Amino acid sequence: MQYRQFGNTDMKISELSFGTWAIGGAWGQTNDEEALNGLARAMDAGVNFFDTADVYGDGHSEELLAKATKGKEDKIYIATKFCRAGDIHDPATYSEESVTNYVENSLRRLQREQLDLIQIHCPPIEIIRDGAVFEVLDKLQQQGKIRHYGVSVETVEEGLLAMENPNVAALQVIFNMFRQKPITELFPVAQEKNIGILARVPLASGLLTGKFSTNHQFEDDDHRKFNQNGEAFNVGETFAGLSFTKGVELSKQLEWIAEGRGNMTRAALKWILSHEAVSSVIPGFKTVKQVEDNLAAVNVPAFSDHELEKIRSFYKNEVHDHIRGPY
Repeated sequence: MQYRQFGNTDMKISELSFGTWAIGGAWGQTNDEEALNGLARAMDAGVNFFDTADVYGDGHSEELLAKATKGKEDKIYIATKFCRAGDIHDPATYSEESVTNYVENSLRRLQREQLDLIQIHCPPIEIIRDGAVFEVLDKLQQQGKIRHYGVSVETVEEGLLAMENPNVAALQVIFNMFRQKPITELFPVAQEKNIGILARVPLASGLLTGKFSTNHQFEDDDHRKFNQNGEAFNVGETFAGLSFTKGVELSKQLEWIAEGRGNMTRAALKWILSHEAVSSVIPGFKTVKQVEDNLAAVNVPAFSDHELEKIRSFYKNEVHDHIRGPY
């Protein structure tokens, strides 16, 4: 495992880490024992960073991480998020009292005395622009309840605005072969300001694994069914904003990336790691097998300049116009 400096923080994090939305809920059936085994396997392989949120399984994801990292609190970094358990449009959700409650509840579930990183969980741009929430986070940082804070964003515009706050240490962005806009518009600014980047939805909700056909049926409690068109939250969080049918069609055109790299999953993750602005890529998982497959990405061959240009052209000519929602 290789480690990358996480922006201007005091943390060096595994370049391949894991998100824990899927083991918390909203990705179909889950199994806690399998999830804990997966977390253990990741840590055995050198993963020292996990991303979660207070709403993943109504805190269940945080509780699983507490169990998995017990006794390793000084070696394993955890990033969590807040605000979506409330009304994200109500300024009261970002008040000192409210944010303090979110932080203390996460600390309790994680069984920790300090949060390594807390992120505002995809707030409306008006909240970022107003900036009052950052003053609250500054105070909590001074109190020692949080080490660092950042923002998980839906759009490049939101990311650029968030980075105007001098104490934002990290951004979490949707970034994959189907969502390349951050490369030219956001990453250069993040590098200039030395802000950490976490790449989420790296496999486009599974499209970039190449395992789906257009007649695949998702479980009712899987967001890939109930949010296919943005019915529950931002459409970009599901299949990177593509319609499922179009996404499957486009993924077939990328099957060549697997050549010499084992499979599309490993190749898609390796491509993300080819961008030096990315501090860590955070795929999700539900099984030990998925953890192991994702871990293998760090050791597959890098992409040639010709291959990188081919992927850029593919995005520009075949993908860009089909992405729905603001990004």
